[in-house]
Order: sequence, then structure tokens, then C-alpha cells
Amino acid sequence: MKVLAIDSSGLTATVAIVEDDQTIAEYTTNYKKTHSQTLLPMIDEMVKMVDADLASIDAIAVSGGPGSFTGLRIGSATAKGLGLALGKPLIHVPTVEAMAYSMYGCEDIICPIMDARRKQVYTGLYSFAYGEKEDGGLYDEPEFRILRPQTAVAVEELIRQLNIYRRRVVFLGDGVPVYREMLAERLEVPYYFAPAFVNRQRAAAVGTLGIRYYEAGRYENAAEFRPEYLRKSQAERERAEREENTVPQVRRMTKEDGAAVAEMEHQLFSDAWSEKSVLETLAQPNSICLIVEKAGRTAGYLLAYTAADEAEIARIAVMKEFQRQGAARALLTELETVCAPDGIRRILLDVRSGNGPARKLYEKAGFKEDGIRQRFYEDPVEDAILMSRDLPAVPTVNRAEISI
Repeated sequence: MKVLAIDSSGLTATVAIVEDDQTIAEYTTNYKKTHSQTLLPMIDEMVKMVDADLASIDAIAVSGGPGSFTGLRIGSATAKGLGLALGKPLIHVPTVEAMAYSMYGCEDIICPIMDARRKQVYTGLYSFAYGEKEDGGLYDEPEFRILRPQTAVAVEELIRQLNIYRRRVVFLGDGVPVYREMLAERLEVPYYFAPAFVNRQRAAAVGTLGIRYYEAGRYENAAEFRPEYLRKSQAERERAEREENTVPQVRRMTKEDGAAVAEMEHQLFSDAWSEKSVLETLAQPNSICLIVEKAGRTAGYLLAYTAADEAEIARIAVMKEFQRQGAARALLTELETVCAPDGIRRILLDVRSGNGPARKLYEKAGFKEDGIRQRFYEDPVEDAILMSRDLPAVPTVNRAEISI
């Protein structure tokens, strides 16, 4: 398969022709001229240099954002125009993923950072891992893993997330020179910076990743293609921030969350669970582990175990700055949603007798007191109030009555 690759998402303009497992040609500039001046002449010069016929390409892979608004529009317009003229499909390759992919095989956390101004960066967290075979050996080809998908985030928040991971990090992108001093001051994990030949956008990486996406069916016709700005306008950004700050989002916990949950445990509880304990709970088939996020940050978590038709909450916590903002209620609501289809009819928990706010929360959520375990808690010693909530039965459906 042969693709034309285009990336004009940042200060660097880069184009390439990639065929199967080799780069036929690549033309990259990182100079002061605008992409409107350079992009088409670069494609034309590259095509002439290798006697290529654009009619012979199978698709056009284009860096679809995030990045510079103007740069993305120029790259998008160029790709769409060529796609329509040649009758070729377009492959939308996320900018930050392609940058990370250029660090192929790196087992450290790969953290591209593109300067989004206002002390924010476009970024994501990635790594390569060698999967284990059934015989205990390792697969030859590393697996590209997305630890955190691309997003716009404050640099301070990114640093906080990286410190929680406690893994070595490699940085690349035009945000490095802007925030290098800030990273040096606040990072608590080992880190280094990618060398010059891979520290900016590379069209060859866009093309190589584009071929993989095409083979997986991830492509579209030229008329449908739209870049992904992430921050489309000031008004939309402010509205999104308000909505994000208002509505907590709950998702299933992954093993990548283990370090963050363990850190919150140590901040909130005297009998904190270790990261190993959290991950062991996550690995159990009868566990339900949830994460609640707010304003782009991990706000809290819930750990529960199921047995027969009951689920017991073993741990539920919300960081202090997110308390009384609906995060705990969102966790309880999602737990009920997850439990109901599996035949869970009752949710159990216990709470310190002196924890008035938590007891009030559970009562509002429909939990009722069942009894007391005297002197159950330590540090300080305190009674445990046993509470439970019955879930409504889920109506069964006679599949024979369903017709399409």
C-alpha cells in the first residue's frame, strides 16, 4: 500500500510518501515561512524527485489535529483538494499519536507536548510494550499503547499526572523549549528529551500509522474529512470547561489508574491500600472498580465486590477539592447501572458513625441503616454503621416476542 502523508499541525511542515514498510521520500522544513507558501511546493518537489505519480497512491494520510488552527486548516484543505481530485480516501491520523509513534519501541512513557498557549499543551501519554506469549516468550513486534488519549491540558496538571505514574518519561514537541524549565522544577520522575531527528512532527510516522489505520478500516472520503482542533473557539472552550466542571464523568478503572488511586488512598485514609492491593482488586473477576473524573482530573474512585445477588462497597473516596460536587453520587449511580444487568439486587456498605456528611449522602441515595458493628474502625476507634440499598428488579424480555 502506498500513501501520501501530510502534517502541518505545528511550526514544522512535513510531507512523505510511504509504501508498505519503507519511506520512499520525506520532505520536512521547520522555518519561518507559512505552510500556505511551502506545503504544495514541497509535495510537488518531492514527487518530482522520486518520479512519483500521485494517481498511483492508495490514500492520503493527514495529521488531523490537534495543533495550530491555521496549520490544520491548510493541511486539511490540501489533503481534501488532492483527495477529491484524485478520488482517494483520507486517513485521519491524530497528531499527538503520530508524534509518539515516531518513538517506536520505546518502553518509557512517551509524552509529546505541543504548545497550546495559556500554559496549556496538546498532549497524550503513550508507550510501547512487548506482549507475552502463552509459552512465556515475548512477541517480536511491540504494541503501541495509548495510556491517555490526546487532549488539551494545563502543564501543571500534566506534571501531576506524570508524577503519579512514577515511570521514566521522554518528551518531544514544540512545547519542550517553552516549558523545559517548568518540567525541571516540578517533575519528580526521571525524564529526558527526544533527539532532534524525532522531536518534531514527521510525515513518515503519519504515513506509517496511517497504513495501519487504513487496514483497520479507519478512513473516510475526502468530503467527510474534518480536522480535530480540540479547542475550536474561545466560546466553545469556556462552555466545555463549564460543563466539564459541572458534570462528573465515570468510567471503568484500568491498571494505569493504580498509582493514582494508591496516591489518593494515602492522602485520604490512615489505613491506605497500596498500589499492589488496588491492582489485585482490579484483577479479580468479581470486582467492580470505577473512576470519576472532573475538570480533566481524577476526582475519586469506587471499589466493590460482588457475591451472588449482592455487591459490597469496599472503598469509595473523593478528593477534598471535589467533594460536595456530585462526584460520589455519580459513582454510586454508575455502580447501580453496572450491577442491575448482572442480577445484583442489593448494595451493601459500612460507614464510620461519626462521618455525618457520608451518612447523609448515602441516605439521599436510598441507603438504609441495617445495624452497627461496635468499635469496627481504628485510628480512631469508631463504630461502623451498616447500610444497604435494594435495587429495583430489571424486567426480563421474552426474546421470542422481539421482531425487527
